[in-house]
Amino acid sequence: MKNNQQMQNSTNDYSINQSVAVLCDGNNIERSIHELSKNKNTMIDFDKVIPKLLNGRGLNRLLYFREGISISSKFAERLHENYYGSVIACHKSADIPLTIKATQLASKVDTIIIMSGDSDYVDLVEHLKGEGVRVEIAAVKKTAAKVLIDGADYFYEITKDDWFSYKAPRVYGRKKK
Repeated sequence: MKNNQQMQNSTNDYSINQSVAVLCDGNNIERSIHELSKNKNTMIDFDKVIPKLLNGRGLNRLLYFREGISISSKFAERLHENYYGSVIACHKSADIPLTIKATQLASKVDTIIIMSGDSDYVDLVEHLKGEGVRVEIAAVKKTAAKVLIDGADYFYEITKDDWFSYKAPRVYGRKKK
């Protein structure tokens, strides 16, 4: 018969072998962070957030959906180098492309983490859960839809510890002749 110490050790001798996809609605997360920080030069710190979100699980892929203004090539390179991540440009909004990609990935991963607080993803969360996928939401709580948080299997609150501010490059105008 095992004593308590042996039983505790044996129950901790396992690893979680889940495959996780992280899908980020870049515009939504950026707006939320800018609103809370009151600074448009604030960016999510993926080097802090991704390890917290994964919590020892395996990253299958990281996709950053962004509409409108082009993404820095340095940012895209960094996502690729550190996480084999990709930036996906969207015509209008990330909602539809992110939803399509999540549905395509449902049979390939155990967990999908949606980085967004947008209530437009409520139906997607319900669909993915119906397909047997664990769905987690990572968002700024103050700007996230309660119905989205409540529908998820887990909610990770993005806080000021998860972002950083950068110095915007100076833009010099042309001199008038």
